[in-house]
Order: sequence, then C-alpha cells, then structure tokens
Amino acid sequence: MEKQTTINNVVSISGKGLHTGKQVTVTFRPAKANFGVQFQRVDIPDKPLVRAFVFNVYDTSRGTSVRENNAEVRTIEHLMAALAGLQIDNVLIEINAEETPILDGSSKLYVELLQQAGTKQLDANRECIKISEEIRFEKPDQGIELSIVPADYFHVTVHIDYQTDVLAKQEATMNGIDEFLQQIYTCRTFVFLHEIAPLIEHNLVQGGDLDNAIVFVDKMPDEHILEKLAAFFKKSNIRVMPNGILNNLKLRYHNEPARHKLLDLVGDLYLLGKPIRGKVTAKKPGHFANVEFAKLIAENLS
Repeated sequence: MEKQTTINNVVSISGKGLHTGKQVTVTFRPAKANFGVQFQRVDIPDKPLVRAFVFNVYDTSRGTSVRENNAEVRTIEHLMAALAGLQIDNVLIEINAEETPILDGSSKLYVELLQQAGTKQLDANRECIKISEEIRFEKPDQGIELSIVPADYFHVTVHIDYQTDVLAKQEATMNGIDEFLQQIYTCRTFVFLHEIAPLIEHNLVQGGDLDNAIVFVDKMPDEHILEKLAAFFKKSNIRVMPNGILNNLKLRYHNEPARHKLLDLVGDLYLLGKPIRGKVTAKKPGHFANVEFAKLIAENLS
C-alpha cells in the first residue's frame, strides 16, 4: 500500500485575499500521520484549528469556505487543489487572516512553494476512497450534473457551456492525478466583465487586480466603464482583445476556463480527506455543486 505523506520543510507565502483585500500569510508545516489538512488561525486568541473537511463548509457563494471552533477560512479551493495534486495527506497551515491569498488565481504558486518544501513518507498507510457504485448529484433546472463511477484511479472530465460567443462549450479531462501537475495547476480563475461591477458594489474582489483572473467580455462595454475599471484596478489602459478577453492576461490554454473548473473540483473533492479512486464526470460544476456532490460521496461511504 502507498504510505501517507507530509511536507519536509516549513514554507510560507503571502498575498492578498481575493474578496477581503487583506494582506495574509500562510505557513505550511509538517504534520503527523492521520492529521489531515488543518488550518490554524494564528491571528485569533487560542489559535483555533479549522479542519479542511467537507462537512465544515459553510459558504460556497464565491469560493469554498470552512468554519470550525468559531473560526473560518475562506476561499481555500486553489490551495486544496495544490495539496491534492501533490498528494500531500497531512499538513498544518497557519494563516493570519480569514481568507487565503489569491496569488495568480490558480494553484501554480502554491504548487511551486510546496515543491520547494519537499515531501516525505510517514509510517502509516494511505487510505483511499474506492467507489463501488455510481453516485450522482443533479440540479436539472440548472443543467448541473456530477457523477462518479468505479475506476482504478482518479479520472475527471468537466464540461462547461456559458452560451456566449466569447465562452461557449468547453471540455477538460484529467487522466489520473499525475496530470494535474502537467496540465491543470496553472489554470486561472475567470469572470465575465458584467459580473465585476456588482462584486465591487458588494465590497468583494477587494484583492482583485486583474493580474489573477481572466476577464471575458460577452457584451462590448461603454468606454467610461473601462475607464472606471482601470481606475479601480489602478491600470493605465484596459481594452478588449480580439478574442473577447481584457488585455490583462493571455490564455495559457484555449480551454483554460474548463481546466480551471476542473482544478476547483479537484480542490473541493479533497475536502473528503482522502484521495479518490473513481471516474468523475461533471457538467456545469461550481463550488456549491462540488461540495454537495462530495457530501453525497461521504454519506455513501458511511
């Protein structure tokens, strides 16, 4: 059997929380076998622990957030995906604010940091979630459908369709967790231009700076809207490129949005606390659907 792992050295990284805009530092520390993934809010008296566990999720509106011991940690999906992709079972994550740093909007910098830390085996066997029969989560009125069937390894296929000229049907597939580090971990989050203004009005994306999200433009905006965005994000020039995205970023893959949705799904499913052996197919996944699907898997196992 495979052995459980942890990291070999202590490593830290700092950045802004996407929605709070707060400067935050996360420090990864080695942990013993069967510790799992736990956050520690070192900015709160008594420094409470918050387990990265599916039944601790309390909000999925703009990311996946967990709460335990009267403490919360928000927007953890990219960090969790990095741990899943590197097959790190046990780690203590100290954090000095309520939201993890968004960094470049993908798992890239988390993966590179944890690779610097290195991994080591522990004297305990790794337990895996082995799927014995099909499990499904559906919301037909929204076109959401997630399913998993038995398989010898972790296979994921994601389908998205935003029904716009600039972003319509896309598909992404990961054949085994090893492909996460080959094709998925650098894929960044994305947003439509018309979604940004409401987020700003609700005091969200305070840590957004157009360096950590692909912005799709499904309807050509007035020039003054682009000027306002440029002022908010402190950019000298914002314009729409011929491919329908703002000039802040270039796509790393033609289907980067679908690959990012796959990244999010990998991170959310790692809240089960163990790697999965099964074949997942997801149509229109999102954090709410991902977490409800994970809960169904957990309940089926129990």
